[in-house]
Amino acid sequence: MFELKEYTNFIESHLDEIDTPLEPRDLYDPIRYFLNIGGKRIRPILTLLGAELFGMKKEDVIPQALSVEVFHNFTLIHDDIMDEAPLRRNQPTVHEKWNTNVAVLSGDVMLIKAYQLLCKAPPEKLPEVLELFNNTAVEVCEGQQLDMDFESRNDVTISEYIEMIRLKTSVLLGAALNLGAIVAGASKEDKKHLYAFGQNIGIAFQIQDDILDLYADPEKFGKQVGGDVISNKKTVLQLTAIANSNKEQREILKQLHDEKNLEVKIQKTRELFDQVKAKADCQEMMQEYYSRAKNSIEKISVPEEMKQNLLQLGSYLMERDI
Repeated sequence: MFELKEYTNFIESHLDEIDTPLEPRDLYDPIRYFLNIGGKRIRPILTLLGAELFGMKKEDVIPQALSVEVFHNFTLIHDDIMDEAPLRRNQPTVHEKWNTNVAVLSGDVMLIKAYQLLCKAPPEKLPEVLELFNNTAVEVCEGQQLDMDFESRNDVTISEYIEMIRLKTSVLLGAALNLGAIVAGASKEDKKHLYAFGQNIGIAFQIQDDILDLYADPEKFGKQVGGDVISNKKTVLQLTAIANSNKEQREILKQLHDEKNLEVKIQKTRELFDQVKAKADCQEMMQEYYSRAKNSIEKISVPEEMKQNLLQLGSYLMERDI
């Protein structure tokens, strides 16, 4: 039986293997701080599962799993700067706790640390590992730029949004899985199907995240429900609502954009989204990507029992309510 906590604890027990000297403190303290303020560790866990899927022990891919976690946290530090976010995981962001210059430089070092860990892969696997990682890093940056571009556009389509989250979020999930698979010696065909699983589960996960932001139980959510609505963020939920709305309903959405009473703004937006069946359509879209993910894993040529941990993690990600 797959136990997420067991894998999370395993990753966290190895975080001290990331080389962070004591000095200069303003360079390395932010890295230690950020790596230890929590997180589900889903991406490095995927690397462990990608290796185990093909018969390798998780202990043998620790450096590659850690490289994924360090890279992911590097992107979060820089994203927080760009978003001017005050909090991350209910703790002050690095640029708030220190300053922007410190956050930029600490993030830069984290990227280099990710490569140092990555290069501990077996020499014969290193060219493929580096090519995958480099391509993924570029795509993540492309996704972030698209996300920023969307802020000033009023004509973003659902397909454009899906491509943005594929680049910004999903490619790293696919790459995390494939790093483990590469080191474990998986076939080209199996790596292709595993990557597709990661991409599709990532898209489904982000669609669900957009839904939960407005519809989650406030007692469980741990942050402001309706945060995306308050900040007028473009999400698949909002874009679907616009696509499903008539002229009068779109006018109401425009008026809600500038609504100062936040409780009214959230309530009225949710009511209109329900009226145009935006939530139901997004849930259907989410299930479609989840089905694609499960179809991809069915094609991987290992015994079914070896796929169970990955399938159970996918089920956990899709059935969460926070």
